[in-house]
Amino acid sequence: MALENSIQALHRIRRQYVRAKGLLYALQALAALLLGMALLHTWGQVPVFAGAAAALMLGAAGYMAWHWHSLRKTDVQQVARHLNRQYPALEDSTALLLRHPDSLNLLERLQQQKVAGKLQELHPEKEKTFSLRGTATYVVLGLALALSAGILYLPAAPIPSKEAPEKIQVSFPGAPAPAADTATVIEKVDITITPPAYTGKRTYMAEGLNLKVAEGATVSWRIRTNRPAKALQLVLNETAPTNLKARENVYTLARSFSSPAVYHFRLNGQQSAFYTLEIIPDEPPAIQVQHPKQYTEILFGQPQRINVRAQFSDDYGIREATMVATVAKGSGEAVKFREQEISLGLQGTRRSFAINKTLDLKQLGMTYGDELYFYLQARDNHRGYTRSETYFVQIEDTTIVESSFDMSMGVNPVPEYFRSQRQIILDTEKLLKEQKSISRAAFEERSNNIGVDQKLLRLRYGKFLGEESASGIGPGGGIPEGAEGHDEAMHAAGDGHDHPEFENQNDPQALLDPYVHKHDQEDEATIFEPAVKAKLKGSLAQMWEAELRLRTHKPKEALPFEYKALRMLKEVQQSQRAYVAKTSFEAPPLKEPELRLSGELNKITPLAERQTIENETELPHTRAVLAWLERYRQSGRYKPTDAQVLELAGQELARQALRNGSGNNLRALQDLRQVITEVKAGKRLCPACLAAVERAWVAGLPPAEQTPQPQTARRGKLAHEYMERLQQKK
Repeated sequence: MALENSIQALHRIRRQYVRAKGLLYALQALAALLLGMALLHTWGQVPVFAGAAAALMLGAAGYMAWHWHSLRKTDVQQVARHLNRQYPALEDSTALLLRHPDSLNLLERLQQQKVAGKLQELHPEKEKTFSLRGTATYVVLGLALALSAGILYLPAAPIPSKEAPEKIQVSFPGAPAPAADTATVIEKVDITITPPAYTGKRTYMAEGLNLKVAEGATVSWRIRTNRPAKALQLVLNETAPTNLKARENVYTLARSFSSPAVYHFRLNGQQSAFYTLEIIPDEPPAIQVQHPKQYTEILFGQPQRINVRAQFSDDYGIREATMVATVAKGSGEAVKFREQEISLGLQGTRRSFAINKTLDLKQLGMTYGDELYFYLQARDNHRGYTRSETYFVQIEDTTIVESSFDMSMGVNPVPEYFRSQRQIILDTEKLLKEQKSISRAAFEERSNNIGVDQKLLRLRYGKFLGEESASGIGPGGGIPEGAEGHDEAMHAAGDGHDHPEFENQNDPQALLDPYVHKHDQEDEATIFEPAVKAKLKGSLAQMWEAELRLRTHKPKEALPFEYKALRMLKEVQQSQRAYVAKTSFEAPPLKEPELRLSGELNKITPLAERQTIENETELPHTRAVLAWLERYRQSGRYKPTDAQVLELAGQELARQALRNGSGNNLRALQDLRQVITEVKAGKRLCPACLAAVERAWVAGLPPAEQTPQPQTARRGKLAHEYMERLQQKK
C-alpha cells in the first residue's frame, strides 16, 4: 500500500511540474502575441509592420508548441532523480520505487520499502519541491503589456476605403483640350482625412473631392502630375490662393477645417470645377431625466430619500458626468446655502450612460423644512457641455404654518395648538425604537401615557365642535373600556340599568332642551364652515382610533391613524384664515383750477430727432449682373471688362452655396466659370450656361415685398345687364 501511494505521489509531482512550467511558457508566448496583435491593429495596413506582427504571432505559436512537446517527454524517472537531489533521506534510492518487487533481490526490496516509508513521511507532493525562474517571465510580460498599450495609443495608419475609386479625377470645364506632349495634367489625387482626437476615429482616405469631415479635422491633399507645373494652387471660398508644396511632380497641402468651404484648384492658370467641404459639428451631450419630477415634496413620515434616474448620450463619448446639489437651510434672512458636486460613477469614456442613484437627504445634512436644488451636467471629449433643468426637493415641515400674503390683506394664521399632534407622533416613534431596550411594564406605561395625551388633545379640539365633554366619538364618550370614568359614561349614555329619561320628567331645563339653540352642542356649533367641520370631525375620529390602540399597548398600529389625523389637521389649518383689508394712503385732492395752464412754456424746447436710414440693397452684384444679362440678350454684345461684373456676382453665389451647405449651386458656378472664360476670350457665350446661371441667381434673390394693388372686377355681359336693371328699379 505504501509503495502504491509513493508511486502516485511521484506522478502528482510530475503533473505539478508540467503545469507550472507550461504556464511560464504560455506567459512568454502571450507577451509576443500581444505585441503582434497591437502592431496588426494599429499599423496593419503597412506591409512592414504587418509582416512583423505576423512573425511575432507565428513565433509565439511555434515557441509554445515546441516547449509543450518537450514538457510531455518529462517522465517519472526524472522526478525520482530530482527527489534524490532534493531529499538526502531518500539515500538516492527513489528510482527503486519504479521497479517491480519481483525483479529486485532481498536487499533492494528492503531498501524499496524503506524509501516508500520515508517518502510517505516527507510528502513532497504537498510542498514545492521544484523552483522555477518566473521573475524574468513576469518582467517580460509587463514590458510587453506597456509596449502594446503605447502602440495602441499611437495614431493609426491610414486605411484606404475598399469602395473608394482607384483614381480621383479633377475636372477643368473651361480649359482647352491639352496637347498630348506639352500639357501638364493631374494623374492622381489622394485625399487623407485625419479626424480630431475627440472623435476617437482613425485616419482614412476620402472617396471623392466633395468632402464631409468632422469639426477640426485635418485634410491633406497629395496631387501628382505628369510633369512639373508652373503653379498649382488651392482656392478656398474665393479668397487668396494657397500654393501647394512641390517636390518634383508631387504637390501636398494639409489644413484643418472648422467651418464649411467651397474650393477649387488652379493649375497653370486654369480653374477646376468647384467642390464642397462640409463640416459635421460636434453635438453637445444629451441628458434625459426620467425621475424625479421637477418639483417633489417629501411629506412628513415618508423616507427622506430621492431616486434619480437619467440617461446620458453623446455622438463621440462622454468623459464626465456629475450632479451639482445645493442644500438650502433656514428661512428669511438666515438662509444658508451649501453646494457640492456628486460623482455619478462614470469611468472612462462612453457614448451612452445611464444612472440610477438614490440620494439620502439625511447624509446631505437635510432636515424638516430644508430644500434641495440639483441639476445634472455632462462634458464630452471636445468642448461640449450640457446641464439639465434644475430639480427641487423639499422636506415638509409641519411646525411651520403656511400662509400667503397679498398686497390687499393681512393673514392671521390659526393658533399654535394645531402643532401638538406632531409631538405625539414623535413620542410614538421614539417608543417603538426603544421598545427592545426597555421592560414590558415601562413600555405599556409609556404607551398608555401617550394615549392619555392623545385623549386630551382630542378633547381640546372637540371644543371647536361643541363637545364640552368626552361624548360623541366612540363608545363611552371616547373613553376606552376599563379606563377611569368608563362606567359613568356608559351609564350616562343609557347602557346601565337606570332610565334617566324618567328621572328628568320634572326638570324644567330638560323640557326646554329641544327648543333652545346651544352653541356648545355638537349639532349647533357654528365656529367652522360645514366642510371644515367635517374634516375636523374626521381628524377626531382618527385620534380616537389612535388613542384606542395606544391604551391597548399597540403603538405601531396607532401610528398610521396619528399620521392621518395630522394630515387632516393641516388641511383644517390651511382652510381657516382670518384676513382684513389693509388701509391705504389717500392723497389730498389737487387744486387743479388754480394751477392748470398757469406755467411758462418759453424754456421748453420741442423734441426734435433726425435719423437717416440708408436703404441697403441686398445682393447688389447679382441684381447688376441680371440687368447686364437682359441687355446682352437684346443686343448680343458684351465687353471684356464685363467679366469683372460676372466675377463679383459669382462670389455672391459662392457665398450663398457655402452658407446653405447643400451644394446645389456647384453646377451653376462651373457654368459661370465657363462663361467668364468665354467673355475674356471674346468668344460666343454658351446659352445653356447662361440660362443655368440665371436660374441660380434668380433663386438666390429674396422674395419681393408685396405692395397694395387696385382690384379690378371684370363682369360678363349677363352680369352687366343685371346691374343696369337693378339700377333702373332703384
